[in-house]
Amino acid sequence: MTDTLDIKITQTSASRLQETDFADLPFGKVFTDHMFVADYEDGEWKNFQIVPYGDMSFSPAMSVLHYGQAFFEGLKVYKHADGKAVIFRPYKNADRFNKSAARLCAPELPRDIFVQSIAALVDIDRGWIPEGNGNSLYIRPFMFSTDPYLGVQPSKSYKFIVLACPVGAYYSKPLNVKIETKFSRSAEGGFGFAKAAGNYAGSLLPALEAMKEGYDQLIWTDGKDHAYIEELGTANVVFVIDGKIVTPSTRDTILEGITRDTLLTLARHWDLPVEERRVSVEEVIAALKEGRMTEAFGVGTAATITPIAAISLDGERFELPDPANAEFSKKALKTLDEIRYGITPDTFEWNYIV
Repeated sequence: MTDTLDIKITQTSASRLQETDFADLPFGKVFTDHMFVADYEDGEWKNFQIVPYGDMSFSPAMSVLHYGQAFFEGLKVYKHADGKAVIFRPYKNADRFNKSAARLCAPELPRDIFVQSIAALVDIDRGWIPEGNGNSLYIRPFMFSTDPYLGVQPSKSYKFIVLACPVGAYYSKPLNVKIETKFSRSAEGGFGFAKAAGNYAGSLLPALEAMKEGYDQLIWTDGKDHAYIEELGTANVVFVIDGKIVTPSTRDTILEGITRDTLLTLARHWDLPVEERRVSVEEVIAALKEGRMTEAFGVGTAATITPIAAISLDGERFELPDPANAEFSKKALKTLDEIRYGITPDTFEWNYIV
């Protein structure tokens, strides 16, 4: 690692590490001892600090609370058997972070600052990285506007923060999902491709209604006609139809998932047929009815590779073959785990060692 950031480090006086139950890690609720904080002021990034994790004070007029300039990333750190801490593909997340920043009129964060800030936090809190397959340290970098001003315009000041959470699996079982044909997650010309906080705020009500109906997740469709598959609520979606790996092509309504890219890279490396294109709801239902869809699964940083057990449309449920027998997704997950946990060589150079 090239360490060029001048970071002021204030270590906690009371670590919570020993009192943490690593056998019980609900996703996103347990935080490490420290966090990284930086400010954007007067046209430059400054005040790089690692401080004890804790509450922060802010102005009630802070622009993010009123106009929503907030976005984030999600990535993971894995512990190898030799004790090495490895961040998985952080530069891909840095690039996507800056795409979100550009769309939301926020300042670019140089890639090296993004990666070094995470590496510095991981280094000081490396004791929080849980061991064992399926466990990792989830990293949440985020940026938000801080001008104390009530006016609809881009803020001139911002804060960048990195949090870390030891986590286990996000999903504990295959998903029962519903194709959403009423609500929309994003629209053409919008910012569905960004990891903007507003995208998730708008998804909460439809997701709650789906859960009341007995579903685990939604499959979002296009906002115009609800005729094309876009993504799951927490991940990109992939199908295996007629032996081909089929996934919706990314566009301004779909997030460019890092795990999605990783999975497709593996599929092409294995010379499997991959199709990135528009996927219609009609095609998906026909493939389910005719038994031509052998696998469906979500792919994302939190979800990793999570199988789908059933897909419903307008109340009609279609079962998929038993995910326990899924060839491609099981092979992909096994290979991905072996790379991330250092069991096999990282020939793709995806692991960033801290």
